[in-house]
Amino acid sequence: MFALGHELAETPSHKFDLAHMWVLLEALEHPERRFPSVLIAGTNGKGSSAATLASILASSGYKTGLYTSPHLVRINERMRIKGKAIADDDFALIHDLVDRTAERLVTEGDLPWHPSFFEMLTAIAFEYFSREKLDIAVLEVGMGGRLDATNVVEPRVSVITDISFDHQKFLGNTLTEIAREKAGIIRPNGAVVTLPQSPEANDVVGNNILALGAKGINAVPYVPPVSPNSEQYLLPGHEKAGYVAKYPLSVMGKDIAVETPLVGRHQLRNVALAIAAAVELAGHGFAAITPSTIERGIRETRWPGRFQVLPATADFPEVVFDVAHNPAGAWALRSTLSATYEERPLVFVFGAMRDKAIREMAEILFPLAGCVIATHVDNPRAATPAEIRAAAHRLSVELEDAPDVSSALGKARAAAGTRGLVVVTGSIYIVGEAMRSLGARIE
Repeated sequence: MFALGHELAETPSHKFDLAHMWVLLEALEHPERRFPSVLIAGTNGKGSSAATLASILASSGYKTGLYTSPHLVRINERMRIKGKAIADDDFALIHDLVDRTAERLVTEGDLPWHPSFFEMLTAIAFEYFSREKLDIAVLEVGMGGRLDATNVVEPRVSVITDISFDHQKFLGNTLTEIAREKAGIIRPNGAVVTLPQSPEANDVVGNNILALGAKGINAVPYVPPVSPNSEQYLLPGHEKAGYVAKYPLSVMGKDIAVETPLVGRHQLRNVALAIAAAVELAGHGFAAITPSTIERGIRETRWPGRFQVLPATADFPEVVFDVAHNPAGAWALRSTLSATYEERPLVFVFGAMRDKAIREMAEILFPLAGCVIATHVDNPRAATPAEIRAAAHRLSVELEDAPDVSSALGKARAAAGTRGLVVVTGSIYIVGEAMRSLGARIE
């Protein structure tokens, strides 16, 4: 139905044109207007923030939709209601409607070309959420923000996560240019949740908030403090559940325990953004949000492939899956590995898309490993093992090639032995393929 990776195979002019998205949605009778929403942009952490906020809303009793991208294994994962992915029949039915509508618009001259992969998926998600009569939807921006297909909604709250370098071909070569695109989701007189970050990003976001008369909400009070009362542990009896981090925090005047399965100090920022957005929504008619539902929602968050741990079995060593697809993500993974597995020998299974900063990611991550297995998936954008090797040529690391993820896992198992930890990282498609192969929890 769709080719993986097609989102970025298009020209920028084909992808970034909200006027065309408006034409398509007008023909569908504007499904995006039939439910309230939260819109989340950023470079890193927007998926984690979105998943956490959606879980909080669902725990508060609201029928909540979650739209994210890309997917680990199945395209259905991108649109969920109360944690459950859209069924194949529903997806096929709505896809047929949107596709036929788009073809008619092209034939009649209302659209110059067929909508893009991401525009189609976004329209499908809007139509699905509309039909299901949601109480609210949490929408993750695909790329950028200002001209992203999701930016046609009028969000109750906008959220901007950490901004760093990624997709420079489309968004600009400086943090100021990239931040300007992300800040495009801020609405006049709207509410926007942020955290302090780089000076360049702070300036752009802050100036946009002032210029638009928006309400800026600083999530700093909700960043859980790492203290002697903090804990990190593997849930007993929860095979494949991964690590849980536990922190004390005061929310809405009540002490709660922030117990999140999203491990790593960088995730505390994403959790804070979700809490701040939830507290703001509580004042926008979502009165069922309470400290208790926030606590429960954080604890029940499911966001696979983000420092997800698969415990060792008789057949395979312990594995960490983490989608670190750019240098900022690589630094976050490196920090969390160093804090969690300081004494363990590491074996990396690594693959990335050709348009990513492979050299920088390699320089950050590969020195941690005793061995790196370079591999790729069947995707026209995927870098070959030879290209990964060339990007890492200055590093003194044992690097092996594998033609596919399955053979890479076999080599990693042999290299890790009984003590080693296998880390599968890079492209979300590499991580998804490995998770499916090893039977890790995806839903």
